[in-house]
Amino acid sequence: MSEAAARGSNGYGPTPGIAPLRDAVASRYSRYGIGQENVMITPSGTSALMMITQSLVDPGDETLIPSPGFVVYGPHTMLAGGKAVEYKLTENDFQPDIDDIQHRITDRTKIIFLNYPSNPTGGVLNESSFKAIRDIAKDRNITIVSDEVYEPFVYEGEHISFMSELDNSIVVNGFSKMMAVTGWRMGFVAAGKDVIPDLTKMAYHMCACPNTPAQYGILDALPSVDGYLKDVRSVYRRRRDLITSRIKGIDGMHMDAPKGAFYAFPKFSYPVTSEEFAIELVKNGLICVPGSAFGEYGEGHLRFSYAADEDKISRGMDILERTAKGMRG
Repeated sequence: MSEAAARGSNGYGPTPGIAPLRDAVASRYSRYGIGQENVMITPSGTSALMMITQSLVDPGDETLIPSPGFVVYGPHTMLAGGKAVEYKLTENDFQPDIDDIQHRITDRTKIIFLNYPSNPTGGVLNESSFKAIRDIAKDRNITIVSDEVYEPFVYEGEHISFMSELDNSIVVNGFSKMMAVTGWRMGFVAAGKDVIPDLTKMAYHMCACPNTPAQYGILDALPSVDGYLKDVRSVYRRRRDLITSRIKGIDGMHMDAPKGAFYAFPKFSYPVTSEEFAIELVKNGLICVPGSAFGEYGEGHLRFSYAADEDKISRGMDILERTAKGMRG
């Protein structure tokens, strides 16, 4: 990135991203049969989601969003004049509740949002859920928007991507998590070649183009990222196992080991709201997010990140254990 800036690559670039990086992304995911024409580089996964929603959702349209789920899908829908409708995830493994989704689909449903591996739950989509959602979307002419930014971080099983279904799916991914450059704000979209031009129009009016020097930095780093990710996954797996073991040892807290991302989303059985619990933890020196921040069905949970070293995780779980004991009385 520094070298690109030094040689003067500081001006506007193409709105969908520089061609060499689009080619490199297409090559990385060539097993899904995509080419440069299916790829757009974006200034973050979040902005990609906004571009998609602004392009697809008209006033009065509805989207289905996971609950618990990442916090932007609902507001993005509302900013486009649409209505966000929450659907449930199953207990423990956090798969989309297929019956609940079917019950909530109407003639106005335009998008089903998915996020796997999941923030906040750490859930990983399984094959049967993938097939069920794919078939429902095709039968009802609904677009799947699959947020896959945590794709590199799967510890049990394999990541299943909707890049194989670009006839009615749009996949959002990014480099921020993949390369631990969250401050660079770099993402990408994979979509049908008939969809990319519309997204590009929206991208132009939102940002003109992605960060030019950062794109060259990403391009240079991409060939070596898999070796880095292999090491990172082993570190996160140890942290995952540590935080899971500690939480399971606390009376009144329940959680299966998350299969992906780097979040723990335990359920608790104390007579307090998740917000009250989180506030008490902050007072004691531990920051987490109340489950209610992630939708109606997140209540009764807390979200912890284990993207911290093992000593910090252990000290944090000490605080959680002491605070939970006080909750039990």
